[in-house]
Amino acid sequence: MKKIDLHIHTVSTISDRFFTFSLDTFKRYVTDAKLDAVAVTNHDVFDGAQFRQIQQALTATVFPGIEINVEKGHVLVIGKPSELDDFESKTALVSQRITKIGDSISVEELIKIFGNLQNYLVIPHYDKGPAIAGETLEKLKTYVSAGEVDSAKKFVRNAKDAAKLTPVLFSDSRMMVDLATLPSRQTYIDCGTLTLEALKSCLQDKAKVALSERDGNKLWQVFDNGQKLSTGLNVLIGARSTGKTHTLNQINEAINNIKYIEQFSLVQHNEAVNEREFKNSVERRRSAFVDQYLAGLKQVLDEITKVDLAANDREVGAYLDTLLRSAVEADRRDAFSKATLFDEVEFPIGNATTLQSLVESVRQVIENIEYRPIIEKHVDLAALRRLARELIEVLRTKLLDAEKRRVVNALVKEIKQGLKIRTAAVQVQDVDLYAVAMDKKRVARFSEIVGSLKKDAIIFRETLQGFRIEARKHSYAGAIEIRAASGTKLAFSDAFHKYDDAYNYLRELKQNEGLPSADYYKLFVKISYRILNKDGHEVSGGERSEFRLLQEIADAQNFDLLLIDEPESSFDNLFLKSEVNQILKSISETMPVVVVTHNNTVGASVGADYLLYTTKELENGVPRYRIFSGYPTDKKMVSVDGKIINSHETLLNSLEAGVDTYERWRQGYEAIKDQ
Repeated sequence: MKKIDLHIHTVSTISDRFFTFSLDTFKRYVTDAKLDAVAVTNHDVFDGAQFRQIQQALTATVFPGIEINVEKGHVLVIGKPSELDDFESKTALVSQRITKIGDSISVEELIKIFGNLQNYLVIPHYDKGPAIAGETLEKLKTYVSAGEVDSAKKFVRNAKDAAKLTPVLFSDSRMMVDLATLPSRQTYIDCGTLTLEALKSCLQDKAKVALSERDGNKLWQVFDNGQKLSTGLNVLIGARSTGKTHTLNQINEAINNIKYIEQFSLVQHNEAVNEREFKNSVERRRSAFVDQYLAGLKQVLDEITKVDLAANDREVGAYLDTLLRSAVEADRRDAFSKATLFDEVEFPIGNATTLQSLVESVRQVIENIEYRPIIEKHVDLAALRRLARELIEVLRTKLLDAEKRRVVNALVKEIKQGLKIRTAAVQVQDVDLYAVAMDKKRVARFSEIVGSLKKDAIIFRETLQGFRIEARKHSYAGAIEIRAASGTKLAFSDAFHKYDDAYNYLRELKQNEGLPSADYYKLFVKISYRILNKDGHEVSGGERSEFRLLQEIADAQNFDLLLIDEPESSFDNLFLKSEVNQILKSISETMPVVVVTHNNTVGASVGADYLLYTTKELENGVPRYRIFSGYPTDKKMVSVDGKIINSHETLLNSLEAGVDTYERWRQGYEAIKDQ
């Protein structure tokens, strides 16, 4: 197996943070990490002179490369060391096109610059930000050999999915002066001679790519000293003050996107404060659900806020008044008031929003790449394109007609104003009676919608390891609750007096200048949550802590690694075994988990995939931490510097207070056991 890192930066560019390159750091990295091949891949730049210097100084095979901004994504293009001059001239064209932040080139430009991309190793950011866009990947797919990811979790996930690209994990590191910690992200490939052709061949076979040399994707390196973790469930044990929390903190600093549940962080200290914080936490976590549930009301409010029934009534009143006065004075009208345009009404201007949305929907179906096979199975794309063209033509016609009406209306308005100035006759006030009637219908329908939303009902249920989360909708009980929902210190007493009349309540909310209109939708119906235990009762203080722990663990799915420090410090053994162990084991099937414990209920029963044991020694008064590790079935645990300890004795000392104590406990349990 060969160890490679094909994403290394040596030049500070406009797309990168500033750093000072150090060849000594690069040499130290290659030597300490025992790398067989590296690639120099700076952002949109290739420095040929620097590359040649690096190539001569390193013992590993060095490939020339470049990281290019291509259509909303980053792509590594790696060439042959034997064709350095040609690669240098082509990358110079990239640098000419990308001169400022935000610049990028198209796939077509990329191919025009490099020619046949089959002659290069092409690796886009895949499960890593900024991830390559789907349409861009589709254009490049015949040239791509692998996809770069940024964590062990994503590496394993993509390796297991036959539809995904072969994953590669690289450091994406800057070889800078005084680099304190060397990178630990590299990839192993089952490759012989390290040529570009050999690399491409290996990367196209997932069976030849792994996170570790001897353990495949079971283990991955976490520290620059070579210490590994399992990609599943790791249990970290050790005596007090031997470096367990220190190790977790090291992992937290070394890896991005970590969920770290620290010791005692979920234990309640003040009942009232804890209950309030608990409810706020539950509501924050599910705020997206509330927004989704009330999305329809939000759209309705966007329309209703524009409706002013009082203004409509005034316009209708003015229309009737001027109409009557005009009829009374009909025999006294002069030449100006008898002109056809004197009482002309303006053309109504239609709304093309629905048609615009339809055109956009058809366009999305046509351009969708991810679900293209399903779409083509049911819909003729050629027919969809014809539909899109026809809809666009209709839309253009409607928009042109609307523009013509605006121009004519402006002329009519101007002429009417001129005629009005020249006569004493009454001009009939213009009013759109249809629009007035529709506004009343809208308000009536709005009231029905709000009334329906206020009816007490459970709108959401979710279970979590025996707990049940319920969301209930109901009316606000008073102005204080509305103020709490608004997140402001504004007064809502006047508004609440009109709460039962949805439209007038909205008008009152609009009078409150400190309240953003985008937040109105939250103030019509209250969404409250409650957490029930397995017996259907609301959770107690201790149960709240249990739920929060389970919730925190479940939320770790959104992270790349979960660290949890001594869960037994806060919870009883039955809860740990029946609930915590189960959810930890489940989540470890999709991501790496590290649990620190002294408790045999967790340590011995959770079903660890890998064990780690910490020790501390004083060298000249300075603490030195050492980690021993191995599989649960290994009789010996080994440190990265070659030290060995007995697994059986270590486990009993850490989890059972020693062999003698374990035997006494065992005999005591046996003595009271029914025969």
